[in-house]
Amino acid sequence: MPLIRTALAGLTAAAAGLAVSLGAPAASAAPPGDKDVTAVLFSWNFDSIARECTQRLGPAGYGYVQVSPPQEHIQGSQWWTAYQPVSYTIGSRLGNRAQFQNMVNTCRSAGVGVVVDTVINHMTAGSGTGTAGSTYTKYDYPNAPYSDWDFNDCRREIGDNYGDRHNVQNCELVGLSDLNTGKDYVRQRIADYMNDLLSLGVAGFRIDAAKHMPAADLANIKSRLSNPNAYWKQEAIYGAGEAVSPTEYRGTGDVQEFRYGTDLKRVFQNERLAYLNNFGEGWGHMPSGGSAVFVDNHDTERNGSTLSYKNGADYTLANVFMLAWPYGSPDVHSGYEFTDHDAGPPGNGQVSACYANGWKCQHAWPEISSMVGFRNATRGQAVTNWWDNGNNAIAFGRGSRGFVAINHEGGSLTQTYQTSLPAGNYCDVQSNRTVTVDGSGRFTATLGSNTALALHSGARSC
Repeated sequence: MPLIRTALAGLTAAAAGLAVSLGAPAASAAPPGDKDVTAVLFSWNFDSIARECTQRLGPAGYGYVQVSPPQEHIQGSQWWTAYQPVSYTIGSRLGNRAQFQNMVNTCRSAGVGVVVDTVINHMTAGSGTGTAGSTYTKYDYPNAPYSDWDFNDCRREIGDNYGDRHNVQNCELVGLSDLNTGKDYVRQRIADYMNDLLSLGVAGFRIDAAKHMPAADLANIKSRLSNPNAYWKQEAIYGAGEAVSPTEYRGTGDVQEFRYGTDLKRVFQNERLAYLNNFGEGWGHMPSGGSAVFVDNHDTERNGSTLSYKNGADYTLANVFMLAWPYGSPDVHSGYEFTDHDAGPPGNGQVSACYANGWKCQHAWPEISSMVGFRNATRGQAVTNWWDNGNNAIAFGRGSRGFVAINHEGGSLTQTYQTSLPAGNYCDVQSNRTVTVDGSGRFTATLGSNTALALHSGARSC
């Protein structure tokens, strides 16, 4: 069975650069409300996610949890089997329909919306029996149901030719049967699946492999949803000289800005944090509104294009910066240890406890989790009082509601910072120590190497 790397399809074909923008207007599809941080619990099973929503995600202030594809998929232990669907039955290695429903209800009660990683571009590359018992062959899925004529006529792999739009959007991504999303029947079947998920109470969708489907096809499918305003986040990797640009999909909803993560890796490992003072649109990234961002995801942590849990303080501080910086809607990736690129989740996704059996639980790391509250408290506030030492120590405020400092130098740093915070005591949520801001908005603090400090109006005492 060929390996599927769902978010890599364009990345291996082209380096980062600017593709042609079609100028599509951005849709207002960003996560609603005051909590826009999503915890991506990659390959966690439904029962484990339900518990986590109650125990950690809700209390920490996460607005959403993204779950791995819930639909029936091919059998196998590898993580990528979840990205080769067999039918639209909710019956994967992560759980059945009843468990999925319980998870959605439990998370909603905890104030956390569920976003579903949704695989609608393709089916599988072979034949067999799926995780819910459905039989299939590459171009025939009786329980979907799809037959040969529901797939595109191009039966060759996309390969490395990303300069040809027809090739990218009609041929087969790593050998997977490519659905004809221009066909009315296929569009309706996909919409039926998504409407079923909406009926169970999900908040929205991450559209896997979006660039391999025409933007007009996705717009048509979204128009068929029972809630056309459901959150909609699309995976479209940016590549220099490619025929398909991520900006084409902004008219439908949010688009994942892959350059954000790759640029953060370069800065934290090889450049200077001082360069981040205009990070985002000032770096040629898509407009903040309608962009979804991450330090890493399940694909990029494996191909090395971004930082990952293996990068220690670089990774932790990059997440602190992402949650403090007012650009895009952030995803916090939370996965498991791996040495084998293909290795599937420990225990088929059962997480008995964080930091055990290989589960990394990055969403729960105190340095990261504490910044979710910071982001919620500072929402809508501009960057103020930027400071840097010209190298790898930076600090900035978020209006009168927050202030963060990051020391990525090799030694400790003592600095007096000017803020716009009201005078008084604040809890540094990074260290759980009290910091006093004087009547002029100043305070002095010493930060150890590779540590951060974060004050906000929602944490006035430790």
